[in-house]
Amino acid sequence: MPETPDKVFPVDPLHQFQIHSIVPVNVGGVDLSFTNSALWMAIAIGLIGLFFVLATGGRQLVPGRLQSVAELMYEIVANMVRDNVGTEGRRYFPFVFTLFMFTLFGNVLGIIPHSFTYTSHIIVTFFMAFVIFIAVTVIGFARHGLGFLRLFFPHGAPLWTSVILVPIELISYLSRPVSLSVRLFANMMAGHIMLKVFAGFVLLMGLAGVVPLAALVGITVLELLVAVLQAYIFTILTCVYLHDAIHLH
Repeated sequence: MPETPDKVFPVDPLHQFQIHSIVPVNVGGVDLSFTNSALWMAIAIGLIGLFFVLATGGRQLVPGRLQSVAELMYEIVANMVRDNVGTEGRRYFPFVFTLFMFTLFGNVLGIIPHSFTYTSHIIVTFFMAFVIFIAVTVIGFARHGLGFLRLFFPHGAPLWTSVILVPIELISYLSRPVSLSVRLFANMMAGHIMLKVFAGFVLLMGLAGVVPLAALVGITVLELLVAVLQAYIFTILTCVYLHDAIHLH
């Protein structure tokens, strides 16, 4: 009798991405169940809130470790908004900061064994990117009216080039939600698959799995760096899109 794949390789690297219902809810034929993905989103939001309550509760003149980390995160995002959007971007700082923390905690929590990485699902990252796309478009039209359409034709370009430039700029603009979401989803999914594959090698090789174990530790550290970097990239691209909406080219 041939061995099943689970007996040959003890860890299924794709099993970690399966969404399953925790509290089944069906309303009018629509599945509104509370899933493991929703659970880890709630955990991330709860941990973010708890972190900032503990970090800023004392408001010490000489900050402790938690307060220093909280202030560092605040400064990173504040500098990101200031450098990429300008002073007019201050009003959008709460949204950008919330987006950064939600993405960061989603990425980092997914490294914990038996957790769930909601940012490794394209439907989640695309929804986030689509909300950003709609918000930026609304801001652009609200500030510039129909003048926002100048974004698709660079200032100073010869008029005859509009036949080429306008379609290119339009396609580039409309593809932003896709590129933004796929970048985050693909990086998180690929990294977590690699972690599970090496974890399977460690279990499969037993005492001889010292080398894959060492590699697993190194890959885990690398995946942690990627998790932070991808949250940073996702947020800074949001700031770039805000800059385009506010200042055009």
